[in-house]
Amino acid sequence: MKMPLVFVGHGNPMNAIEDNEFSRAWTQLGRELPRPRAILCVSAHWETDGTCVTSTQMPETIHDFSGFPAELNHMEYPAPGSPALARKVMDSTRYARIRHDRSWGLDHGAWSVLCRMYPRADIPVVQLSIDAGAPPYFHYELGRELAPLRKQGVLIMGSGNMVHNLGAMAWQDEGFEWAVESDAAMAGLIENGDHDSLVEYEGLPHARLAIPTEEHYLPLLYVLGAMDRGEGTSFFNDRVTLGSVSMRGLRTV
Repeated sequence: MKMPLVFVGHGNPMNAIEDNEFSRAWTQLGRELPRPRAILCVSAHWETDGTCVTSTQMPETIHDFSGFPAELNHMEYPAPGSPALARKVMDSTRYARIRHDRSWGLDHGAWSVLCRMYPRADIPVVQLSIDAGAPPYFHYELGRELAPLRKQGVLIMGSGNMVHNLGAMAWQDEGFEWAVESDAAMAGLIENGDHDSLVEYEGLPHARLAIPTEEHYLPLLYVLGAMDRGEGTSFFNDRVTLGSVSMRGLRTV
C-alpha cells in the first residue's frame, strides 16, 4: 500500500501531555491512516551541516526544551529505530549525500506528535535532519527523491509550523491578523498545487513575519516534494494560535 503524506504543526511541546483540540486531532489521524511499516520524520528541531539520518536501533527521547513541567521532561517515547530504513534513505537519493548519525534520537518535533498518533510506540521511527545551509528548493527536491519510500509502507512526516514567529508570540488563543492571512494564503497555494510559490516563499503575504527563520517551514517542503502531481490534500488543526503560530496540518488523500 502506498502511504499518505503528513505535515503536522506541532506547536507547544505541552500538546504531548495535554488533552486539547490539537492532540485529539493527532490521535484521530493515527486511527485514520493506514498503519505504516516505519516512519520517516523531518523535524524542525534537528538542523545539521549537510543531511543526516538516524541509524540507531533504539533512539533516545530527546527533551530539547526547558521550563516545562517534570511530567513532560520525564516523558519517554521508546519507539525502535530502523537501521535498514536509514540505509534505504541514504541509498534513495542522488541529489544529496546523506550521512548516518548515531548521536541523535527523537526530538520533540517527532515524539510529541507521535505519542498521540501511535501511543504504543511500536512503529520504527527514523529522523532526517534539515541541512541548515541548503536553499528551499534543495529540501523540496530531496522530498521528491524520497517519495518512492511511500510504496514500501513508509509514512513520510514533516513536523514544524507553517507560520512560526516566537518573537511575536502572545499568550492568547487566537492569531494575529497577519498570521491568519499568511496561513490562509499558504493553504490556498497547497490546495491549488502551486508548489513553486511555496518553495519561493519570500513572495508570500507577510513572509518576513510568518517565516523569520526557515527551520519550522522547511519540513513542509519535504512533504510537498514527495506528493504526486494532482494528489489531493485535506487539512486538520487549521487555525493560528498564540498570535503567531499556525497549527495547520495536512495529509494527502
